[in-house]
Amino acid sequence: MGTPKISQESFAIMNNLARNTTPAPPPEKPAELKAPIFSRDHLRAQRDLRRQNYRLNRHLSFSGEPVIWLSASALTLALLMIVGILTLIFVEGFSTFWPGPLSHLTLKDGSILLGEETRHERVFSEADHQFEDRRLFRVGNFDISGKHFQWVRQQDIAAETFPQAFLVERKEWGRFYGLMKAETDQMLTFETAQGQIKDLRRMDVVRMFAPNSLGVVGKLQVYLARWFEFVIAEPREANNEGGIFPAIFGTVAMTMIMTLFVVPFGVLTALYMREYAKNGFAIRATRIAVNNLAGVPSIVFGVFGLGFFCYIFGANIDQVFFSQSLPNPTFGKGGILWASLTLSLLTLPVVIVATEEALAAVPNSMREGSYGCGASKWQTIRYIVLPRALPGIITGGILAIARGAGEVAPLMLVGAVKLAPNLPIDTSAPFIHPERSFMHLGFHIYDLAFQSQNSEAAKPVVFTTALLLILIVLGLNILALILRAKLRRRYVDRRF
Repeated sequence: MGTPKISQESFAIMNNLARNTTPAPPPEKPAELKAPIFSRDHLRAQRDLRRQNYRLNRHLSFSGEPVIWLSASALTLALLMIVGILTLIFVEGFSTFWPGPLSHLTLKDGSILLGEETRHERVFSEADHQFEDRRLFRVGNFDISGKHFQWVRQQDIAAETFPQAFLVERKEWGRFYGLMKAETDQMLTFETAQGQIKDLRRMDVVRMFAPNSLGVVGKLQVYLARWFEFVIAEPREANNEGGIFPAIFGTVAMTMIMTLFVVPFGVLTALYMREYAKNGFAIRATRIAVNNLAGVPSIVFGVFGLGFFCYIFGANIDQVFFSQSLPNPTFGKGGILWASLTLSLLTLPVVIVATEEALAAVPNSMREGSYGCGASKWQTIRYIVLPRALPGIITGGILAIARGAGEVAPLMLVGAVKLAPNLPIDTSAPFIHPERSFMHLGFHIYDLAFQSQNSEAAKPVVFTTALLLILIVLGLNILALILRAKLRRRYVDRRF
């Protein structure tokens, strides 16, 4: 191809444009920077301003450090309180059944006593206007002396020895201390420290040993035997001695029945409020009511359970099905079923709130993806939403178990009693007896601490029962945590 030709008119126009265009001026050289000149007062003001800013930055209220230290101090204080109370319960609880030595005391007034030292403290004597040491001894032999414990001032002790005396744990009248004189197949003869002779039947003796002659292995055997009896035996001596198996069984059974009621109802309620219902006035009012229900005192739930479940619902059941037993109520009184339903109402807000939070944490993209694949609303909830919300739902169940297992006030009105030899579940038909009253560890602790006639003997049992209640609640929570971890690995950590 040849070079294109330019016409004369186009050439003339281009020349005129080039002639009329003025060249751009060359860029100006930048002016030389000159150092600013400040006065002495201006420099002094800048220096003062820098000093003021430095002091402000160093001040704690501007750096945020007080909030950090305050938060850390609050956390440390809370942890110390928790560790302190747990340490007290564990130390007192585990040391309750360890056998101590028997002391034979001769006082300056000539009296003699034989017993176990349970406490040693220093108090101020108003009579002598000085501090003095005193010791509390468990002297036993209540059927002879009429007392279980006796305080002795250290300055009143003339002599103290440790004889090879026997400690006898009896089914009635508490412990007995004395020297063995004779024994037969049916009877045991002892002599007390005061020289009195006492015959005991072997069938009334639970355990007998000489603490001062036992070594570490012997004491460990007695310690384990006492723990074994405490866990599997029934209480005796107004719950001050023996075991607490009915209370353990009642606590676990009531907690499991409560969980079977509260978890399904709580999950269904939260599922409807989150997935189906529109966020209108009724739902907002329901959420407010649920939140307020969580702050109602537990004794109010107990009054409601007594009035509705026992006196209304249970009385109608007696009229229809157990009229031949009236006027003795069957379901119209406190029982493990009504206690479980009452605690279900108490813990229902916890499950509802935890389930709603778990459902809200499931991403909407999963729901939309399920709908895009043609799944229905229920299929999406069943196969997508609920599996991924199960860990949170179980967390709500754990919180409900922890609160329900330790409640006492409602149970005092709807079924918990001081002594219930007949268990709610046994081997006699129909095997499950929801109308029966039951023993509860929390109520057992309250009964020993505030209603026991022998408070000194009940004090170590209180710590041991509290320790056992903590271990039971901890065990139930650990099982729920293991289940939650398995569900999390199965559903949540799996890719969609």
